[in-house]
Amino acid sequence: MDFRVLGFDSPLLNTLQQMMDIADDNADKSVNAPTHTFVRDAKAMAATPADVKEYPNTYVFIIDMPGLKSGDIKVQVEDDNVLLISGERKRDEEKEGAKYVRMERRVGKFMRKFVLPENANTDAISAVCQDGVLTVTVEKLPPPEPKKPKSIEVKVA
Repeated sequence: MDFRVLGFDSPLLNTLQQMMDIADDNADKSVNAPTHTFVRDAKAMAATPADVKEYPNTYVFIIDMPGLKSGDIKVQVEDDNVLLISGERKRDEEKEGAKYVRMERRVGKFMRKFVLPENANTDAISAVCQDGVLTVTVEKLPPPEPKKPKSIEVKVA
């Protein structure tokens, strides 16, 4: 409510009006603002490029992960059909007397999520990290057998 419209124009009412306007602005921002976790995950996903290949019997996900050990990488299946690849690259320990002149290599968390197709066999997933390249292979389920016609015996009444 704007008190000036009603003909009340005093410094106290103007201050109250400004406080109410600020509270309204902050309330809108907090409701619509993305959470810190969402922003962090979105940045991690955007900074983790991946190649996805489909073969006759498998799906293959390829992600470059230079300098990471297999213990730094997690490969999981969520909600029965979402492949989640995540981990963290940490900054090297600084040695005394050394200082960075330039820092360009990406550090921090990384994550990618892929919705797997219906024919993906989530019980047959393998992951191999070699020479800084993670390869996750998801086998396909065999196609369903075509239904054979069912014969119904016709009886004499």
